[in-house]
Amino acid sequence: MLNEPTTEKLIALRLHGMRNAWEEQHTQAQMTELAFDERFGLLVEAEHLYRDNVRLTRLLREAKLKLSQACVEDIDYSARRELDRAVIRQLATCRWVREQHNILISGPTGAGKSYVACALAQQACRQGFRALYRRATRLRDELILAHADGTYARLLARFERIDVLVIDDWGTGMTQEQERNDLLEIIDDRHGARSTIVASQLPIDKWHPKIGDPTIADAILDRLFHNAHRIVLKGGSRRKGTVKIEAE
Repeated sequence: MLNEPTTEKLIALRLHGMRNAWEEQHTQAQMTELAFDERFGLLVEAEHLYRDNVRLTRLLREAKLKLSQACVEDIDYSARRELDRAVIRQLATCRWVREQHNILISGPTGAGKSYVACALAQQACRQGFRALYRRATRLRDELILAHADGTYARLLARFERIDVLVIDDWGTGMTQEQERNDLLEIIDDRHGARSTIVASQLPIDKWHPKIGDPTIADAILDRLFHNAHRIVLKGGSRRKGTVKIEAE
């Protein structure tokens, strides 16, 4: 018979995974054949898995990834795309996050830049890291609003705490000095402490002139390029073009 007091105490202790496994064990006659240590081990494992799933769900919700279902396992490695499976496999370990490296992704429209960026960010969440996705235009608007309502310092502090910040669709010229300074503040705060993924349809060697100010461009790109892995997607649409991935 189900031990109601034990169940109530598990709920009170917020051991919901263990509670669910405890109730399930009482429906399986073969569980009585297991030793106490084996059954207890299953309960602990169930609680551990439950907490991992709760944490992952929270991390993915907070990340606000553009492509929430993107994952490294679903990246297409067909021969026509010439994707380097070894590069993705290495990045999937998230060693780059632990070592505070950046990832720079470039390629034409439709080549799959956003998918790769979101897949790598999702993989980081699966390993317990915090991620946050922002399109470049949304990031710019968010910073303008923060300047206006006095929350700029708080917003910078939030970006600084994120383990993996994804800046997607970057590439339009920064016509305003404040835009350049804001980006420098974000990148400088994260340099050597956090990881940043930048995706752009511009070739990486064209990023410098697009920033608009040579001095600010030097400061931003020096920090971004340091210890950066470069992913170059070639061809047109993912459905039509050929995609090649490189890293350094």
